[in-house]
Amino acid sequence: MRLFHLSDLHIGKQLHGYNLKDDQLVILEQIVLEATKLKPDVIMIAGDIYDKSVPSAEAVNIFDEFLTELSIIEPSIPILIIAGNHDSPERLEFANQILGKNNIYIAGMPPRNKEDYIKKITLTDEFGEVDFYLLPFMKPGYVRNVFEEPIDNYDEALRRIIERENIDYSRRNVLISHQFYTAGNKETVRSDSELISVGGIDNVDISAVDKFDYVALGHIHGPQQVGNEYVRYCGTPLKYSVSEKNHNKAILCVSIGEKNTPIELEKITLDPIRDVREIKGKLQDIIAAATKDNKDDFISVVLIDEDDSLYKPKDQLMDVYSHVLEVKVDNQRTRNMLEDADEVEKITDPFLAFEKFFTAMQSRVMTEDEKNIMIEIINNAKESE
Repeated sequence: MRLFHLSDLHIGKQLHGYNLKDDQLVILEQIVLEATKLKPDVIMIAGDIYDKSVPSAEAVNIFDEFLTELSIIEPSIPILIIAGNHDSPERLEFANQILGKNNIYIAGMPPRNKEDYIKKITLTDEFGEVDFYLLPFMKPGYVRNVFEEPIDNYDEALRRIIERENIDYSRRNVLISHQFYTAGNKETVRSDSELISVGGIDNVDISAVDKFDYVALGHIHGPQQVGNEYVRYCGTPLKYSVSEKNHNKAILCVSIGEKNTPIELEKITLDPIRDVREIKGKLQDIIAAATKDNKDDFISVVLIDEDDSLYKPKDQLMDVYSHVLEVKVDNQRTRNMLEDADEVEKITDPFLAFEKFFTAMQSRVMTEDEKNIMIEIINNAKESE
């Protein structure tokens, strides 16, 4: 069975104020063309369909057209979609029953009550049946009514939700999930464009899902495996921050054969209409390097000129480059300023800043309960941005 693994479309996203509509339309059309050509047995979209929980009408129309184009491919391809942390589960599940009759299956919320279970779709290939479990983004609070006792961490919540399914692991099983997974002490590489929870409380160890034959993940923007070859983030289809400048964006095509045989992976490269690049050098050299092929890229510029009399460098750059994201200066003068400021303590983590403020005001350290409350407040604020 051949699967297309996609995630984190983030339709409606802007990059430093630039509207990405045209860029996203081109990439989505490439996905449709590849699906039309290769005819996968399943298309999985592992969350963060939209960039905002209340997407614009334009964003909704873009996704509607994308689904429509995929749905008319013959033979019909089942499309399995889950909600991510950026999505509104209720909005995403609109017309869910009608869509299901047209081979489009959407799971917006994880089980919330004792009678609820993970949405399961069973499909068949020449080797028999494959069970797909659609598990949207979940917080411990989402599943509080499923269990008798409270659960206060992500790892336990996800483990308990999966365990109660009583999955038959002698069958072939695929999990589609949108969470932050880690493999023991091995770091999962994150990007600046991702929402990162304070305090590291949102991670789930892959041991919770390692019995599945394939785990299709969303949430992390860089393509990577997490511990095992069959537990994978496919990454975003577009570069959504300068930190992703070296990513190679692609459709992840996964082939699952008979039970207990290794999966096969293929990356189908996606070609954006403009790249995201970081350029470091002197202003006039960077201006001179503009060509017909690169002048419309999204560029982050680091100037190394030692001349303090540079006049409106961003304006000069925008005369030749159409999408300048930011202009930073890295010369001896700025380095000296940073060295002079080393004596001033810099705290960029909002939780650590509040913790220091609390200690100064209250003349005591925060209790564990107070820390957990503050972490939850900060994470909720981040999600509403």
